Formats: sequence, C-alpha cells, structure tokens
Amino acid sequence: MIENAALWSSLPVPAIQVDANDAIVDINGVAEVFLNASAKSLRGVPVWDKIAVDAPLEEAFDRARRTGTPLFVNDVDVGTGNAPPMQCNVQIAEIVDSEGEMIILISPRELASRVSNSVTVKSAAKSAIGMAEMLAHEIKNPLAGITGAAQLLSMNLPTEELELTDLIVEESRRIVKLLEQVEQFGNLQPPAKQAVNIHDILDRARRSALLGFGAHMEIIENYDPSLPYACGDSDQLLQVILNLLKNASEAAGKTGTIRIRSYFEHSFKLRRSDGTGHSLPLQIEITDDGPGLPQDIKGDIFDPFVSGKENGTGLGLALVSKIISDHGGWISVDSVPGRTVFRISLPRAPKDLLPPEET
Repeated sequence: MIENAALWSSLPVPAIQVDANDAIVDINGVAEVFLNASAKSLRGVPVWDKIAVDAPLEEAFDRARRTGTPLFVNDVDVGTGNAPPMQCNVQIAEIVDSEGEMIILISPRELASRVSNSVTVKSAAKSAIGMAEMLAHEIKNPLAGITGAAQLLSMNLPTEELELTDLIVEESRRIVKLLEQVEQFGNLQPPAKQAVNIHDILDRARRSALLGFGAHMEIIENYDPSLPYACGDSDQLLQVILNLLKNASEAAGKTGTIRIRSYFEHSFKLRRSDGTGHSLPLQIEITDDGPGLPQDIKGDIFDPFVSGKENGTGLGLALVSKIISDHGGWISVDSVPGRTVFRISLPRAPKDLLPPEET
C-alpha cells in the first residue's frame, strides 16, 4: 500500500491503487463513497470488475504501465454498478519504484463544476431573491385592493358571471401566497446552532408526513444508531426534512416508497475557497421511487424559481439549499427514473455544544 497514509486519505477525488495484475490493493476514503464499498472488501478484486469506463482503456492502461507514461482520459462515463454513470476525467500513472503498480484518479466533473460555480450561482440567487423580496412588499398592497374590489363586484353580479370575479380572487390569493414565500426566503434568520440529535428530527418529520401529505406513502428508516450529535438549528433542519419528504411524496404519486437513511462518512469534506477542508461527516439521504427530475433542470434544481412541478414556485428547494448552506453543510441530488436521492451532509457538534452527559 502507499506509504504516506495522510496524503492518501487527503486526496479530494476517488483514488484506486492496483497491482501488476490490475487487482485492487487499496482505495482512499473518497473512493469508498464513490464505489459504495469498503477498502477491505475490495482488496484483491480486479479493478475492471468494479468500475466500467466508456472508453477502450485496458489496452492504454497496459501501455502506460509498460512505458511508465501517465495516461489522461477526459470526459468519459464511469460507472460502478451501484449508481448511474457519471462523466469524469480519469488519470492513470505508475507508482514510482513499484513492480507495475498503478494509481487511478477519478474526477467526477459534475461535482467539480458545481463547486467551482457555487459562489457565482449563490451571488446571482441572492440578488434575484433580494429584488423579488422588495417587489413582494410593493405588490401585496395593490393585490389586496384588487381582491377586495372583485369581491364587492361579485355581490351585485348574476350567478352566471361570478366565475370571472372568483377567478380574480383565486389568482390574486395565489400570487399573494407566492409573495409570502419570497418574503419568508428573504427573512430567514441565521440558524441558532446547538447540538441536535438528527434522528429526533427525522422521526418528527416522518410522523408529521405520515399524518398528512405522506399518508399514502411507505416510509422506511435505515438509521445509524451510533451517529453523533450534529451542529444545527433543529427547527430549520426539520423544515428541510419536511420539504424533502413532501417533494418525495408528490413525486411518487398515489403510492410509493420513501427511504430515510443516516450514516457517518468520516472522509467527506467540503473544500473552502482558501483550499482548506471542512469536515461534514453526518449524512442523511432521502430516496423516492418516483419518475426522477426533468433532465433540463436537474443541474439547477436548487436555484430560486426553478421547479419541476407544473404550478411550482421554485422556492422550496432553494430555501432548503440556503438553510443547509447557512449550517455550513452541503446538499446534492442524484436522480434517474425510479430513484431520486437527496443527500445532506452536516458538521458534527463541537464539544462545547454537547450536553453534559456526552462530554
């Protein structure tokens, strides 16, 4: 195995070490997540049994080993059998002073692109919400007047003409509701961070869903009971989980299954702009078996006013993303027909926030 364990575990992309026979010697923590398997379980397994690259790589791989020349393959689909293929850049190089051992680095382009563009996107989203919030305040007053005038008119109209005034009132109220959502987005307070039990929040959200919008759904739990406390605002995090469960129940239709999973991933780190890493080991996944997100909005689903619903406002997931960002966390989505997974990554609570019995 590679001797510098600290350097190996610090690599921000999936890394796989193979021997002269292309059997896996070791993988780093990011690769464990990417392959959905532990390093221990993969040692000795042929690497091409675990990853499938949409390119004739094996011959080029052998040539790189014979000549000692690094191999770079960009924009290829890489699949693992456990998830849909992702477009990646693949780098392969021989390990110096080894007997034919190689290292494979896999860089998923979608994640890299989203991270690099996040600052620009958030800035644009903030500006859009700020303008919408200002307009919301100005529009609500005249809308109230329009609604009142329509209701007065309806008192003197024959029954066959009431449909028009009812439409005015209904549409005006719908616009007011949208404007109130915009104001809620803009007025969201910073999280009151404390040590919170993630499973208490998940259970509250699950019970609420089963008594209301998710009564028609089957909700399956798969919790890691040893998960430590998270650092966050319990009310805001509950709002996030309820929103995701509501979206999942609407996506699945009249019948369907939602799976809620929690687990600990010690290697998950979010890279800050200064190059340092921010550990986000607490993971929550909410999975539904609905039709999946529309392809044309999949990459923008967390932006304000982007929605896959016919009459959606496009603010629900934007609010979710803002709350998680304010917590110093990360949210992502992976969606194909029949399986959509929203994954939340959160920091653990520091010692000074833990209850006395936990310190």
